[in-house]
Amino acid sequence: GLGMASQTVPKLQLPVAYGQPGEAKNEESDTTAGPQPAKSSSSSFQVRCPFDFTDSKKGAELWGIERATRHPGLWSMGLVGLGQALLVPSLPQRVWWSMPALVALIGGWHTDSRFERGMGGTLTPEYKAQTSNIPFVAMLLGKQQQPPQLLAEVKPLNVLLATSMAGLWVLSRKGGSPTKISNTIASTLAK
Repeated sequence: GLGMASQTVPKLQLPVAYGQPGEAKNEESDTTAGPQPAKSSSSSFQVRCPFDFTDSKKGAELWGIERATRHPGLWSMGLVGLGQALLVPSLPQRVWWSMPALVALIGGWHTDSRFERGMGGTLTPEYKAQTSNIPFVAMLLGKQQQPPQLLAEVKPLNVLLATSMAGLWVLSRKGGSPTKISNTIASTLAK
């Protein structure tokens, strides 16, 4: 769930890059005209913004996390709720934490029906045929091009940070500590 939510924010990047001073990120973004300063042949570390605000969608109708579901905002919170439901001890709490997934399911269907009628947005038959409300169903049914392009389009540093945070949350909820886990791994490897 957090991995899906991490795709909604700008792409994270390391704030330091190694390369030529003034080197353009890609060819399309270099729109300067006129005389250019001579480029030196030495490379150095460059400080840059930790967020990449460039649009990598490139005009594609189906891109990134939308390949997994038409409603990533709803389903990211629904999956976070299901994950939390697995961590709590009592049945009433599990039912409570499972409700965001039910809201995602019903809310997604409701949004789709409104968009199909032209209320608040559009849902073309082509887009609907390639995607699904429930995450990854369209991919599993083979409705998208093979091999799936989702892995090439996700923001890897965002996913790494989100899944690390989720892992630390699970460890804190289940009474595990990093020291306890590393000792368990070390004792297993020593055998």
